[in-house]
Amino acid sequence: MTFAISADFIASENNKQEANLGDDYAALGRQLARRGIDIEAMTKRAMDYAVAVPTWGVGTGGTRFARFPGSGEPRNIHDKLADCGVIHQLARATPSVSPHFPWDKVSDYNALRQEAASYELGFDAVNSNTFQDQSGQANSYKFGSLTHADKGTRAQAVEHNIECIEIGAKLGSTALTVWIADGSNFPGQSNLNVAFDRYMQSLQAIYEKLPKNWLVFLEHKLYEPAFYSTVISDWGSNFMAAMELGPKARCLVDLGHHAPNTNIEQIVSRLIRAQKLAGFHFNDSKYGDDDLDSGSVDPFRLFLIFNELVDAEMRAAPGFSPAYMIDQSHNVTDPIESLIASAQEIVRAYVHASLVDRAALAAAQDKSDVMAGHRLIKQAFNTDVSPILAEARMRKGGAIDPLSVYRASGYRTAKAKERPVNGVASAGIV
Repeated sequence: MTFAISADFIASENNKQEANLGDDYAALGRQLARRGIDIEAMTKRAMDYAVAVPTWGVGTGGTRFARFPGSGEPRNIHDKLADCGVIHQLARATPSVSPHFPWDKVSDYNALRQEAASYELGFDAVNSNTFQDQSGQANSYKFGSLTHADKGTRAQAVEHNIECIEIGAKLGSTALTVWIADGSNFPGQSNLNVAFDRYMQSLQAIYEKLPKNWLVFLEHKLYEPAFYSTVISDWGSNFMAAMELGPKARCLVDLGHHAPNTNIEQIVSRLIRAQKLAGFHFNDSKYGDDDLDSGSVDPFRLFLIFNELVDAEMRAAPGFSPAYMIDQSHNVTDPIESLIASAQEIVRAYVHASLVDRAALAAAQDKSDVMAGHRLIKQAFNTDVSPILAEARMRKGGAIDPLSVYRASGYRTAKAKERPVNGVASAGIV
């Protein structure tokens, strides 16, 4: 029999903490009221916010040198959906999953869509994979995919992306995310302009196959696996490509894929202005493309990004409709715990940004009152909105304290028995 966490168990665990939550919520409500903020309005915003989880994220990741398998790892897309379902069941902020092909291929996608719905999940953007070779593949991607010198290899990569679009349409997705590992490790290995031209030619072929209501999300990455040059290395290259392709192409912002000390929130504001912001792959970083848990290292930067997003939302910026997804590598934690914690931190940043007094901030900026503007930002960030987040989860049927409920449920222990180690990983980033 397959183990699942019951709604009755969650309600029983919530009952132990509901009184304390009521006290904390009321106290925060009085504090916010003195600032002219309605706590119920903030709770509704928290309830309405959603971020997707990646199917590969529920597996244990690794480093360039080793991978240490976790207990009860998912063996296939069905196990992944079960794990993603638990994340949403407890956190109530992750109602969609982003699949990756060919990792998540099945024979019946209508049945897979129904299976996801049984966990109250839908499908977000689909992801192609031309950064590793698959069994039976005719041409290798060792020296590139969409930009490979060999025309046949480029055609193979294009066809794979088109197949992903076709699968996504069956699942109800409306976007394709394209990231390529193409680049070079040595000067002279490739012609930098020719590589970009080949990328554009390949993407144009993919772009023309997008259904009417679809978008393509272009993802840039500063380095890794190519360390001398990466074809789509930064937001400028990404933006150039999106502009040339057309209105269905948008720029995806992955929070780890930027040069050190980059002002990512300014990049976000520029993409919003240009109506080219696709959305986000949320994670955190200390040095580079670390794929750490969201908000684990620099929660203030995450808040500042959301400050730009909420600003755009409040002023109804043209074309503003970002897609949100978590993209992390969980190497030393239970992936479900990390994804729950990350979802909480992302919603926290959203609510924090919603607390900013926009009128007062604009007035301070107009007067060049530097400290007043800064204090308004810090006041919002320093407000503990945990009671709002917990209340929002509880009202939607989730857990007041998702991590403690998850641990008390014994889910991971049960899955370790159901999913014996077979030496084959079906999820996780290496």
